[in-house]
Amino acid sequence: MKKWFLLMFLAVILAVCVTIFLPSFNSSNQVEIVNTDLPIEKYSRQKGDTEDATRYFINLFPDVEEYPISCEGDCYPPTDDIKCSENMHDCQYIGAQPTIKDVAGFDLHWLGHASFRVQTDNGQVFLFDPVFGQFDWPVNWGFRVTQGFNRQPADAVEFETLEKVDAVMYSHNHYDHFNRADIEKINNEAQFLLPLGLAKRFPGGDYQVSEMGWYSQKKIGDVTAHFVPAHHFSSRTLLDQNQSLWGGWVLEHAGKRLFFAGDTGYSPHFNDIAERYGEIDVCLLPIASYFSESRPEWYRKVHTTPEDALVAAQDLNCKIMIPWGYGNASWRMGDHTSHSALFRLLHMQKKMNAQTSIYVMNEGEKQLF
Repeated sequence: MKKWFLLMFLAVILAVCVTIFLPSFNSSNQVEIVNTDLPIEKYSRQKGDTEDATRYFINLFPDVEEYPISCEGDCYPPTDDIKCSENMHDCQYIGAQPTIKDVAGFDLHWLGHASFRVQTDNGQVFLFDPVFGQFDWPVNWGFRVTQGFNRQPADAVEFETLEKVDAVMYSHNHYDHFNRADIEKINNEAQFLLPLGLAKRFPGGDYQVSEMGWYSQKKIGDVTAHFVPAHHFSSRTLLDQNQSLWGGWVLEHAGKRLFFAGDTGYSPHFNDIAERYGEIDVCLLPIASYFSESRPEWYRKVHTTPEDALVAAQDLNCKIMIPWGYGNASWRMGDHTSHSALFRLLHMQKKMNAQTSIYVMNEGEKQLF
């Protein structure tokens, strides 16, 4: 037992130390800062009074204490809509799907966990949080030693798709959402849209990089990408917490809108987004990583429960909701099993009589919305 704990300790220390000294921003990249005339990002107190003092971002609504509804009691009842090899693990959704009436023109490919490929009806291709393999080394090695498992492989992206990517959008810098090792697989003529402060962690390679603030926007061909708030945090090491921003994305094309929330807890920021953009045609909302026996309140602050996601979908006036975060290619960070969050979502959808249509995708599935 002592040997096991020693290995755990050494793995974490090595992962942190190597990551701290990884090469940061390479001047060969083309970096621009995109923000609104009245930036709405909030900061905690800076260290020092100089102009280059470190900024620490905070959430727009940092003191969320109550939630509209919470599942109590039997939150994971069995259902015939999900077929599993084990109890809520290694599963496929086999239930009915809602009819897609008004096609918004967004062709989705769920790659697993938080990674999506989106193609618009004019042929433009976008990636959200592309992480094709494991975590960046050495954190992946440390995680494997301390946790004992890695994710199953995510769904493969065709080489032709990666060659045609117009833009890549990242929600924040956590390892399951931002993987440096996968960036070189994407053509370097694509535009990379990052939260403020993340460019220094981006690998060099003559990439076109835009750092964006909340509610800033960037035109990419016929599509406008809006960076919007989330209720979360950022960190790559123990020494850089909240020094880069976090958020979600709204893609707007031909009067239609797709929303990708990124990692987030529930807060009034969903209502703020709805007030700015109106009805959302397609909402990609996280439903997992909220469970923790030791720190349940903190986990829920930064990750929506399935019932939180259902309320968020209502706040956003979503025509259709696509849940993500669960699955066989997820890391099950804090979750009971690979699909427990989906079991809870289907249960709470009925209990709440939620009116938003939910389309449940299996990893690797493609669907036009």
